[in-house]
Amino acid sequence: MIDPLNNSYYAATAPAWRPQAVAGDLTCDVAVIGGGFTGLSAALACAERGFSVILIECEHIGFGASGRNGGQLIPGLRWSASELEAEFGRDRADALFDLCWRDNRVAARIAKHRIDCDLKSGHLEAAWTPEDFDAMRREADYLAARFGYQSDVVAKADMANHIASPLYHGGIYDPQGGHFHPLNYALGLAKAAEAAGVRIWEGQRAGQITTTPEGLGVKTNGAQIAARYVINATDSWIGDVEPDLGRYTVPIMNYNIATAPLANADDLLPSDAAVADSRFVLNYFRLSADKRLIFGGGERYSQTPPRDIAAFVQPFLAQVFPQVADAPIDYVWGGAVAVTMNRLPHIGRRGNVFFAHGFSGHGALVTTLAGELIAEAMAGTAERFDVLANLPSRPFPGGKWLRQPLATLGLLYYAMKDRLG
Repeated sequence: MIDPLNNSYYAATAPAWRPQAVAGDLTCDVAVIGGGFTGLSAALACAERGFSVILIECEHIGFGASGRNGGQLIPGLRWSASELEAEFGRDRADALFDLCWRDNRVAARIAKHRIDCDLKSGHLEAAWTPEDFDAMRREADYLAARFGYQSDVVAKADMANHIASPLYHGGIYDPQGGHFHPLNYALGLAKAAEAAGVRIWEGQRAGQITTTPEGLGVKTNGAQIAARYVINATDSWIGDVEPDLGRYTVPIMNYNIATAPLANADDLLPSDAAVADSRFVLNYFRLSADKRLIFGGGERYSQTPPRDIAAFVQPFLAQVFPQVADAPIDYVWGGAVAVTMNRLPHIGRRGNVFFAHGFSGHGALVTTLAGELIAEAMAGTAERFDVLANLPSRPFPGGKWLRQPLATLGLLYYAMKDRLG
């Protein structure tokens, strides 16, 4: 029987690939733990700077959120640019904007390494309420005036140019955003990293990081790796390697479905943009290269998946697109996304151990950036790394046993506001 969490459209349409066998001396400059976007981009960037690198992954490349997310490329962070400026001041807002809105490292990597991952341009944020649309319009005006960043304000009457659904009260179309096949991107990064000299070792579960007289050690189920630096890029599983860092996130379970190819796919999303709406528990959807509707909706706070993922997600699809409510569902999948208390990523350094996690469902672009900034800092230029590392972060209250229940209560409150508002 196929595990429903692995029955993904991405896994079914990704090319076969296995890393070269890792053999010989297990001493390196940099040991990277985690084979998602952050770890892969960090490993690749470190190798390009002349470091010797070993990357270990407990399962396989792209196993976590990097290989099964909605494929939405949304510039920025979960906070709007105006919120960042209000909280952190003009200079820090400028630095964050330059990194997280202007510097599209994903597009640069795809172009440089010729990664075939169905990259498309265009992202639409759809307003669930008139008040949401008013806030979007104010933010678009702010971005244009403050940063010269151009996006299109889409009135409710013009939404049919992007989406065949009457639910939304307008939106913002951002041509700098887009969508892609995330697993193919992860595999493309892995191939580029291996070509640059990175040794990639799948099926290696990392234990806790240790300090040795020679530097740092990472013990796995198969070996002991000695390194000068370690990068912990395990996101939802970071607490398994560094338990204290696990206090900064909670796992939220997201689920996706992919329909059979649809004859009317282009009618549903005429501009072929990826779409995410403004609800706290948002819907997000897009077309695949072969004209399937890939749809994510709802979320769960229990790590036990629904008995029937299609039945869990399909009502959300039917609400947005009743015209394809009965479309056959070919693929279902999902898993955990690590969420921080303030929805900003938690990135930092402790001695020669770097970490980055908690991208809070907004990481398809910023994870690649984070990995490259870690490599910059490791090479001695930490200014840009510090822009993200200095974002505020707090552990969830409640300790090991109460952290998840307390966080769930807060999330349920906002989910209830969605339903009532």
